Amino acid sequence: MLDKKAVDVQVLHVAPLTSVADYLVIASAESDRQTRAIADHIDGTLSRMGQRPLSIEGTTSGQWVLLDFGDVVAHIFRQDARAHYALERLWSDATEVPIPATAPAPITAPKRRIIVKRTASQKTV
Repeated sequence: MLDKKAVDVQVLHVAPLTSVADYLVIASAESDRQTRAIADHIDGTLSRMGQRPLSIEGTTSGQWVLLDFGDVVAHIFRQDARAHYALERLWSDATEVPIPATAPAPITAPKRRIIVKRTASQKTV
């Protein structure tokens, strides 16, 4: 997410307050295009790790994109929309999870190798 220049990223632990999700990730972008790019990056990265979203909403307008991964819900806002909806104020009783200054390298799924078995009758050139 930070690779795509998301700003003011916050992670809120909301499990004690709701059964909807355990964590909310809230981030801002400077434009609709950047909002969609951040959402696409999150979706692509987690999908490669085998974590597909249950739902993605808001990609058409790009003002507020929501990615629902079950226990984690990510909200990517254009900055003016984030100020308007103020989710941080709505979830002010939630505990903010600190984000490390340098994120660990992402865990990637191992690449699968394709092995082609040749029979004795097949010739190689």
